[in-house]
Amino acid sequence: MAARGTTGDGAKTARRRKTPVAAPQPEVVSPPPRKPFWRSMYFLVLLAIVAGGTIGHFWPETGQALKPLGDGFIKLVKMIIAPVIFLTISTGIAGMSDLKRVGRVAGRAFAYFLVFSTLALIIGLVIANVVQPGRGLNIDPATLDPAAVAQYSQAAHETTIVGFLLGIIPDTLVSAFVTGNILQTLFVSILFGVSLAIVGEPARPVTRMLDQLGQVVFRIVAILMKAAPVGAFGAFAFTIGAFGLQSVINLGALIATFYVTSLIFVLGVLGLVARAFGFSIFRLIAYLKEELLLVLGTSSSEAALPSLMQKLERAGAPKSVVGLVVPTGYSFNLDGTNIYMTLAALFIAQAMNIELSLSEQLALLLVAMLSSKGAAGITGSGFITLAATLAVVPSVPVAGLALILGIDRFMSECRALTNFIGNAVATLVVARWEGDLDRDALAAALGSGPAPLAAAPDPAAGPGDKERVTAD
Repeated sequence: MAARGTTGDGAKTARRRKTPVAAPQPEVVSPPPRKPFWRSMYFLVLLAIVAGGTIGHFWPETGQALKPLGDGFIKLVKMIIAPVIFLTISTGIAGMSDLKRVGRVAGRAFAYFLVFSTLALIIGLVIANVVQPGRGLNIDPATLDPAAVAQYSQAAHETTIVGFLLGIIPDTLVSAFVTGNILQTLFVSILFGVSLAIVGEPARPVTRMLDQLGQVVFRIVAILMKAAPVGAFGAFAFTIGAFGLQSVINLGALIATFYVTSLIFVLGVLGLVARAFGFSIFRLIAYLKEELLLVLGTSSSEAALPSLMQKLERAGAPKSVVGLVVPTGYSFNLDGTNIYMTLAALFIAQAMNIELSLSEQLALLLVAMLSSKGAAGITGSGFITLAATLAVVPSVPVAGLALILGIDRFMSECRALTNFIGNAVATLVVARWEGDLDRDALAAALGSGPAPLAAAPDPAAGPGDKERVTAD
């Protein structure tokens, strides 16, 4: 009798404890089937760049005639950028329970931008002094054609810090979406998101509607990206057809110096930052390879902005951080542009045998720090900010821009690539800084760890039992 009683009591105890044997086991999420490499966007864009370069080199007139393909694709992407930014930021901020966190994220992002933008300027200045790519060209300033750079000089003259700040405010609430100004769209999106968060429960239907609209908009992005190879093909064919490879050879020292300096900055400086925050810069570049090829083919980092935001969210960065950091970084975190500015300014001085003292170079650096922010968000901002910088430093004539006008297109690709990688790193760093980066999702996305496990919950387990079920 005692034995039977004990057995009965044991069975009851086992039923009460819900033994781990009966609990469902975690299942590994199977990755989606991989496409054959010849159907991947990476391969198609790479093939398009090679084909475009070949046509532009051997049939220059045909290459130049293909320019509308590249222009059309960039216009398609720009068409969708404003809705992507608005929906990402407004819903991200609306989902925050603490609005102080919005200001904290923005403050940390701007602190990061200031430090690394300044560091990029300094690195460009140091490399230009060490390598001296313009030395030996012996250009006579009198032979330069100032008319060739007149439009950039005029744009630089009209660009001021006050005008830039006032330009952030749109004329109407919806005009930011009409003009396509990223900073105006950012301004309206933050105001709208903060208002949704303040209103609270009554605004929940609006937030849900925006979430659903976001799914539709990102589906549009996916459809538009199908045309990426066509856009890259047309843009690269035009670049090679219009400017030719000969211009690269003539000023190869400057181009090589700029590319190597940018590579040092990305792999050295940003690589160390990435490592300090727990991820590999090489794996991040591999993760973004399709977007980087698209930027290379179109010479525009904006062409890959919507896709970058999607991939960073997939890599574990919260929507609120991605929405704030990426669009802001596209205007204020221009590492490649900053390297180009100091490097190109000293190249022009060296080519014309103008010796700049240390104080003049420091003045050049300080002016570049301000002008790079004053022309943020302006088309062709790299050349415009350089013109604005030279206009304030009288030792180097602005007409010297004519020396690099022919090869600027080849350097714009490197500027765009460096800016793009810099903003991807900045977003992950700020997300980790905030403690909101999903390390498992990041490891799975970058291929540096196993995919997260999907555990089947125990229907009888309450909130307090969740950890126990997972552990079993």
